[in-house]
Amino acid sequence: MKSRKKRLREVYVWELPVRIYHCINALCIVILCITGFIIADPPALLNASEAYFSYWFGIVRFIHFVAAFVFFFNFVFRLYWEFAGNRYARWNNFIPLKKSQWKEVLEVIKVDVLMIKNKPVDSIGHNALASLIYFGMFWAFLLQSLTGFGLYAKMSQSAFPQLFAWIVPLLGGDLMTRQIHHFLMWFFILFAIVHIYLVFYHDYIEQRGESSSIIGGWKFIEEDIADKEEVIETAEVITKAAKKG
Repeated sequence: MKSRKKRLREVYVWELPVRIYHCINALCIVILCITGFIIADPPALLNASEAYFSYWFGIVRFIHFVAAFVFFFNFVFRLYWEFAGNRYARWNNFIPLKKSQWKEVLEVIKVDVLMIKNKPVDSIGHNALASLIYFGMFWAFLLQSLTGFGLYAKMSQSAFPQLFAWIVPLLGGDLMTRQIHHFLMWFFILFAIVHIYLVFYHDYIEQRGESSSIIGGWKFIEEDIADKEEVIETAEVITKAAKKG
């Protein structure tokens, strides 16, 4: 019989709003990529003569626009949760302001990229490198939304898209805006491939329930690491209470 000798503790890392955001975001990106491909290069079905095919391209565009609105406001909610969520969802995890965060970035590169070390980094939430990459992703999400709504503003008189009408002139016209929008789509596709690979890689190497935590929110952390985290969290709570007092 094989068994693991690690002493693990369940730690609630990903709150329900974060998990819902993650699922909605992933679904929106899939829908936007598929419909975006069709809009950029419509298949020959566009010329079908049957009446029930006459407006299929309009439906594709409609689905793309609805998914874009959901994607944008879901992203806005995530920005809000960076201030309202627990310590694993907070904004200061994504911006490396401390020397310890940059040190952890180098450690993760040694383990995940260069593979010159095999000891997992002692992080409970996102490690520092992943957080830094997600910070870049947030900017990519913003730019993708700006370019998308900027292009949509030229064909819609609705108030919200018109807020982004200045984007296309700022970027030098439709062609450049569309190219940026298209490039970012491929960036998201490549990111998703690497992201999924690393989730299963860390799940196998660290054995902390990385993939299952996306559904349930709980991760299985070594007791000594969880104890250190608990001490730090308690100290932060005391410090905040002292400042308020």
